[in-house]
Amino acid sequence: MAGVKKLEYSIEISPDITVKIGDKKNAIKMIKGNKEQKRIFHDNIIFELDNNKLKVSIKGAKKDQRRIFGSVKSHIRNMLEGLGKDFEYELEVCNAHFPINVSFDKTKSEFMIKNFLGEKFPRILKTKGAIEVEVKMPVIKIRAHDIELAGQVAADLEKVTKIRN
Repeated sequence: MAGVKKLEYSIEISPDITVKIGDKKNAIKMIKGNKEQKRIFHDNIIFELDNNKLKVSIKGAKKDQRRIFGSVKSHIRNMLEGLGKDFEYELEVCNAHFPINVSFDKTKSEFMIKNFLGEKFPRILKTKGAIEVEVKMPVIKIRAHDIELAGQVAADLEKVTKIRN
């Protein structure tokens, strides 16, 4: 097929980061020390490793492929940034009348929210993945090397405490 464009992007990888590409060439795994990030991308995405450069390419230059390609570039940058330093979300506990008590159990990996709007039973939120949580009332800090995991835990915590009716 003549005239098919191919979008390409390359990024320098520091020597202390190990990059592994999956069998189908659309999966990638990055390791630095004890931190590990892995992700499977769209079928059209192709990764190649050349010395200390990671090359990302996609066949076609239609609008949909350009959108996917831009998202992949952002995901790769976030993965590399997360291996360097953790992403942090900071939430604040606010109460009107009833004092709310929030705690995090590391062994069970779950939040327990007691006395929310005077409720008798606690609200429980189970988390997934390797996150660090620091609860110093009224501030809750959520840290993870995966930006999507940290953001999802923060969003779930806000969702479980949404006031209804």
